[in-house]
Amino acid sequence: MRSRYSAFAVRDEPYLLRTWHPGTRPPRVEFDPALRWVGLEIEETTEGTAFHTTGTVTFRARYTDGGRPESLHERSRFERLDGAWVYVDGTFID
Repeated sequence: MRSRYSAFAVRDEPYLLRTWHPGTRPPRVEFDPALRWVGLEIEETTEGTAFHTTGTVTFRARYTDGGRPESLHERSRFERLDGAWVYVDGTFID
């Protein structure tokens, strides 16, 4: 999760696509030039250890949009695919 947040912050589209489940991955990632990611707080995780094939991460990502502070609150689902964790999808909270 932290690496994907960092990839959004630096606009690393190849990394984001590589770590996205092929069943839910978009053809490309659109970055909003007005957004600037400024912080990540992991609130909760479930499963996701070396002994699991799925896991969730609940987080709050803070950003500014045209200078206005905002946040994204989400519960993301991950799945181990060919030995690597990939993002499947997420549910917005709040």
